[in-house]
Amino acid sequence: MITRRSLLKASAATGLTLATSGLAMPAIAQGAKIRLGYVSPQTGPLAGFAESDAYNIKAFLASEAGKNFEVIVKDSQSNPNRAAEVAKSLIVDDEINLMLVGSTPENTNPVATTCEAEGVPVISTMAPWQPWFIGQQGNPGDPASWKPFEFAYHYFWGLEDIIAVYTGMWKQLDTNGKVGGLFPNDADGNAWGDPKNGLKPGLDAAGFSLTDPGRYQNLSDDFTAQVNAFKAANVEIVTGVVIPPDFTTFWNQARQQGFKPKAVTVAKAILFPQSVETLGDAGNNLSSEVWWSASHPFKSTLTGQSSAELAADYTAKSGRPWTQPIGFVHSLFEVAANVMGRVSDPTKAEAIAEAIAATDMTTVVGKVAWNGAGVPPFAAKNVCKTPLVGGQWRKKDSGFDLVIVENASAPEIPAAGKMEALV
Repeated sequence: MITRRSLLKASAATGLTLATSGLAMPAIAQGAKIRLGYVSPQTGPLAGFAESDAYNIKAFLASEAGKNFEVIVKDSQSNPNRAAEVAKSLIVDDEINLMLVGSTPENTNPVATTCEAEGVPVISTMAPWQPWFIGQQGNPGDPASWKPFEFAYHYFWGLEDIIAVYTGMWKQLDTNGKVGGLFPNDADGNAWGDPKNGLKPGLDAAGFSLTDPGRYQNLSDDFTAQVNAFKAANVEIVTGVVIPPDFTTFWNQARQQGFKPKAVTVAKAILFPQSVETLGDAGNNLSSEVWWSASHPFKSTLTGQSSAELAADYTAKSGRPWTQPIGFVHSLFEVAANVMGRVSDPTKAEAIAEAIAATDMTTVVGKVAWNGAGVPPFAAKNVCKTPLVGGQWRKKDSGFDLVIVENASAPEIPAAGKMEALV
């Protein structure tokens, strides 16, 4: 495939001028700053993931390492097609040297796929690795056909980790082990709900049974079918991977229809304090995975701040409670600075990809090293796993606290309470 990057490289090697075609040599060759492209859902239903972007980018550019960089931000509008479009624009029009992206497979996958096709290195996070890696394969249903990527690298946890954390929380309660799943028709939902590679096998192995009423469309306004299916199956635990507005709709309708599970542990929807606050008292003791928190025992390589200091600084400067993406968005720029600091020529994509693969550092979210640890061989080149614990929202006078209640998979992250049943 002839990409813009390969064309630029060929022109440099042959001495050809591209002025007549309207193309220019990379600005970095003239001494400009290293260009980072960053795609995030600034608007739309996933906008909560991007709330700390401006804060984190400002902190990065103000740091000693950040002085060598320019960050060009594009809004995906929470739309996969738009994400691919703006990624292409960053590559072709802005001539970035390295792409950064996070915030669910709907955002990471189209950007990573575009970068891989264009030969541009990309680092992504905030999406479970299975929907990221498998979701980008030509035939996700045929493991024999899966191939590693040359330019796309990802760090986060996987479904095996979420299963361990969720079941660890549920085992602290007295339940019948019957779980109802909320899985939308998107990359996350299809991966989590896959009967072979999703939650079901792991739940079965842990002594839980899953009722899956099938896929629904995001931004649905009626979850009666799911509520009825869960009631018929005598479900006492609800799980799934749900966007915030859909969970609010489901939870309000479930309560109206007399469905009262003992635990509701869902990903994505209740990561953010504001999502829980909109539920009022109905948000108390809802639970989810915790990828980063103020109590994580790690420090930033950019600012020297501990997780607690980073969270407190965000709140002081924004007037908003800390949220989990703060740590991971911050870490993207930590990794970018580390990688580009080990590259002699920031216009050489292959050298950048090699530097990403050789990364071995501890960020504010934990260790990042693409060394294959804990990852199946087929994804070992491109995936790095980060620690995961479980938390529960507890109502307080002014809002909610996220209390870590399950840390068996990552004991270095302290727990501050035990799982409590919904009432």
